[in-house]
Amino acid sequence: MVNRLIDEIKPFIVMEVLEKASEMEKKGINVIHFEVGEPDFDLPEAVKIESSRAIANGHTHYTHSLGDHHLRTTIANFYNRTYGIQTHYGNVIVTSGSSPAILLVLSALIEPGDEVIISNPGYACYSNFIKYVHGTVVEVPVFPENGFQYSPAEIARKMTDRTKAIIINSPMNPTGNLLSPEVMKEIAGLGPHVISDEIYQGLVYAGTPNSILEFTDKAFVVNGFSKAYAMTGLRLGYCICPEEFVRPIQKLQQTLFICAGSVAQQCGIAALERCDNDLEEMKRIYNTRRIYMIGRLKKMGFTIPAEPTGAFYIFVDSHHLSLNSYALAFDILEKAHVGVTPGIDFGSNGEGFLRFSYANSIENIEEGLNRLEVYLHHV
Repeated sequence: MVNRLIDEIKPFIVMEVLEKASEMEKKGINVIHFEVGEPDFDLPEAVKIESSRAIANGHTHYTHSLGDHHLRTTIANFYNRTYGIQTHYGNVIVTSGSSPAILLVLSALIEPGDEVIISNPGYACYSNFIKYVHGTVVEVPVFPENGFQYSPAEIARKMTDRTKAIIINSPMNPTGNLLSPEVMKEIAGLGPHVISDEIYQGLVYAGTPNSILEFTDKAFVVNGFSKAYAMTGLRLGYCICPEEFVRPIQKLQQTLFICAGSVAQQCGIAALERCDNDLEEMKRIYNTRRIYMIGRLKKMGFTIPAEPTGAFYIFVDSHHLSLNSYALAFDILEKAHVGVTPGIDFGSNGEGFLRFSYANSIENIEEGLNRLEVYLHHV
């Protein structure tokens, strides 16, 4: 009999859209992908070279469970330089992607029944992680009229003596907006640990990103290389955590994962040390796509309550088309051959919205939006 806990785990709807699109493509149907949050860029050249060099030089064995010392030092130095803070390599744990980092942090922090606060809408998998470690999900609605910004006052109202952590995500998936430094500072002052998902920090086009570590030491930072450096398949992430949690998380890492991939860790060093120009060029291209897609979607009649300034997503209001974003997304896929993500994937407060990803070429974006425009004329 399947573990009853798994029944509480919600499917990741964006993957179901992608899988349906893949089935269509196997039948020869051309699908334009706006659903998946994966960079379409190839690996930076320095990362490609480093992957070959790492294999040739024998970096193909287990590393320290906390991660390669050089990489951990480079990550700490990157955060210190970028955010004007003072963290240490001893607080850095390298993981096989940011998702394992979130799982490890929650496993070390949460006891059965402890509460973790998340936004609604917010990243679809947070609630599943919390349930998996037998925590209790507490949702705080965020609203389009406030740019989907967390309200520290609303968070405080939802807090109890069982509240163990608050998860924040800036830039945010699905909206692409940034939390203001004032809001981050207020959240940091509420008392519980803050788990800050900073995976999109490298992709900001307007405004200045902040790290939670600028405002408190009672925080866990989760980040990685998948989004900013187009290294999704290399599965490399990390967490920066308070000193007292390093050893507990290390024991979990040893047991569950042993260590992150050795070759990927060498590639991470190359990314941070030699790929600044590649990152800037990717950001330039993303920004061109962002501006183009926002303009086209508005002309089609979509409202964008919070114009994105980070990540590579646009969260559009589609209430005028349907109150069932799941059915709408699959109808668009079937009839227009365009993949989009239904807002319900991100929580009940995301219903009536669709998420578009501009992690695709400008040519494909133009074609996909042309198809969508034709679809809208027949709705």
